[in-house]
Amino acid sequence: NWLKHEIPIRTFADWDDARPGFVEVDLVAHCGGTTQGFYLCTLCAVDVATAWVDLQAVWGKGQKRVRAAVHAVRSRGPVSMCGLDSDNGSEFINAALLDYCRQHGITFTRSRAWKKNDSALVEQKNGAIVRHLIGFDRFASKRAYAQLAQVYALARLHVNFFQPVEKLVTKHRDGARVHRVFDR
Repeated sequence: NWLKHEIPIRTFADWDDARPGFVEVDLVAHCGGTTQGFYLCTLCAVDVATAWVDLQAVWGKGQKRVRAAVHAVRSRGPVSMCGLDSDNGSEFINAALLDYCRQHGITFTRSRAWKKNDSALVEQKNGAIVRHLIGFDRFASKRAYAQLAQVYALARLHVNFFQPVEKLVTKHRDGARVHRVFDR
C-alpha cells in the first residue's frame, strides 16, 4: 500500500517530546462475537501530553465516517490538534484521512503493525473507559448510535474533569526494585 510509505511510523519511545495537541486514536468495534456484517464503533482519542480523552460514536468503519469522527474530536478539543497517531487499519490509513490531516496542518503518524505498546495510552482507555461503560455487545441500530452519543457526551465531562490522571515523571531501577515518581 503506497499510503503506508506516506505516513511515518511513531513508536512508544518517540513520545518523549510530545506537546499538547498530539493525539493517539483507535477504533473500538461494538461487534459482539463476530466482525461479520454492520456494527457501530467508537473513536477513542487521547492527548499524549495532557491525557485528555474524547470519545465519538461512529456509524460503521467507513473512511469518510472515521474522518468525520476525527473532525468532531478535533473541533471539541481544548487544544488545537497538531498530531494524529493511529494504528495500521484501513479505516485510518487512507487518502481521505491523509488529505484531511495535510489540509489542516496535522502531523499524521502510525504505529508499527502488531505492536500495541506503540498506542499504549489509547489502548488503555479503550478498556478502562469504552469497554467498562459499553461492554462487548453488538450494536447496529440508529437508536444505539444515538444512545452512544449521549453516553459519550457525559463521559467526556466525567473522565476529563473528575477522574485524576497520574503521569509517570521518572522511573529508575535500583537492583531488582523499580522506583517510580508520578506527577501530582
